[in-house]
Amino acid sequence: MSSVENTVTFASVQVGDELPAVSQRAISRTTLALFAGASGDHNPIHIDIDFSKAAGMPDVFAHGMLNMAYLGHLLTAWVPQTAVREFSTRFVAITQIHAVVTCTGRVVEKRHGNLVALEVEATDQNGEVKLAGKALVELP
Repeated sequence: MSSVENTVTFASVQVGDELPAVSQRAISRTTLALFAGASGDHNPIHIDIDFSKAAGMPDVFAHGMLNMAYLGHLLTAWVPQTAVREFSTRFVAITQIHAVVTCTGRVVEKRHGNLVALEVEATDQNGEVKLAGKALVELP
């Protein structure tokens, strides 16, 4: 459900509430090439298998910022982008090619001024956390 159809309000959320999870398609080489072009991050470790193998990796792997974009999508699927006041992440683990990333979040605090603090994370299909983060949103 999009944020246009689902109006989240300060009064309607409680500490412990879960955001609706958002899953992405498996990360492909095309995904990585398109993200490299869109982000300007053309680091060959993400798009050149020969370079990655020479660096000791089994294959290319996803940009950390790709998962952060996925987490941003989680937030904006829940509230309008204009409601997001803060958003930060910590990179936890490499996301391998072909991973299926699912983003989740939960309300951890309600603050003065209709502010809601969230914890968010991106995990792969094996449940391994790839990114952990925090967000602060202002709700009507």
